[in-house]
Amino acid sequence: MKKLRCDMRTICIVTATRAEYGLLRPVVQKVAASDKLDLQLVVTGAHLCPRLGETVHEIENDGFPIAARLPIFTDDADEPVACTIARTINVFDSYFAAHRPDAVLLLGDRFEIFAVATTAAARHIPIAHISGGDVTLGAADEYYRHCISKMAAVHFPSCADSAARLVRMGEAPDTVFCVGGLGDENIRTLPKMSREELCKSTGFDLMQPFALVTYHPETAPDAGSPAVQVQALCSAMDKVDSVFWLITGSNADAGGQVCTEMMQAFAASHPGRAGFVQSLGLRRYLSAMDCAALVAGNSSSGVVETPTFKVPTVNIGKRQAGRMVCANVLCCAPDAAAIEATMRKALSPAFAPVAASAVSPYGGGDTSGKICAVLQHFDFTKSKVFYDGPVPEFDPQRSVLV
Repeated sequence: MKKLRCDMRTICIVTATRAEYGLLRPVVQKVAASDKLDLQLVVTGAHLCPRLGETVHEIENDGFPIAARLPIFTDDADEPVACTIARTINVFDSYFAAHRPDAVLLLGDRFEIFAVATTAAARHIPIAHISGGDVTLGAADEYYRHCISKMAAVHFPSCADSAARLVRMGEAPDTVFCVGGLGDENIRTLPKMSREELCKSTGFDLMQPFALVTYHPETAPDAGSPAVQVQALCSAMDKVDSVFWLITGSNADAGGQVCTEMMQAFAASHPGRAGFVQSLGLRRYLSAMDCAALVAGNSSSGVVETPTFKVPTVNIGKRQAGRMVCANVLCCAPDAAAIEATMRKALSPAFAPVAASAVSPYGGGDTSGKICAVLQHFDFTKSKVFYDGPVPEFDPQRSVLV
């Protein structure tokens, strides 16, 4: 066990979802190993919810010490988001009152993380924010993300465009560290499973060409019915029979349970052509992406992580609208005909060299190491000011101003 010193900073890292933990994992690892930082890992949200896969087991298997498990979801999959936010604020306020860290490290843009940030800000606990400055016009995450950025003391955007956007939002350049994407780092450093191992682990025949599918409900104010959206995707998958469909469960957003149940029903009605896994976990998910003939759906990983693999990808609907789209990603409307046509194009021999030309803007090298170094030395006592000056250039490979 690491011996604590009085000058060590306690960094509370909060994780609520499988995707978020997969990105945070190398940061958790480096904070846990640091002789200047004390890890306070708090697990909440979907990790502790049986209907969402209870993915806390993945964290336990990694061997990280969990400081607290704070349930925030009920058995009601249709509970209003505002009620969950209110409960999360109450739960975390009690926790922070008893276990105040020196800073809270948060990733992303989900409503659960927004609630945690609100609680930390109300108690004047400094916030370090990963992946601020991104744009996703098709999801409520868009304003949650920017709200978290405005509460944060220090920022770790994943690319130069996002870093510049934070400065345009009034964040001082000396608080913005363009470190690159954690997903890109994971892809380059995490040992992958072979196809044979994937077959054995999932129970499906993945020696054949297969597509990795993850679909979440759109949450923008003008979003349509999740059931209609998923039915369109299922109709397209039914007609494209050149690949096996490896489908993962949806998230905790409103309508997510409906998406998951419809995908489960599709897999059950197409034995030999489709299989469903609630959560693949980080290593299996990245390994599947590495081996896949196609990635489809509307997860952020389809836009942010697939360019590193150069795998053909179909991004459906508006959930990721506003993010940078690389050469390997084809976007389409969320109707059956458009999805089918775009999938066929992505799977065509003609598109293979196009996908292979993709260049990820998220490469930053040792992203987690850079984050850990900043957490060790950043002056969290500085007052936050609104910056109105010029926007400098950023370079993820250097993680400092050019």
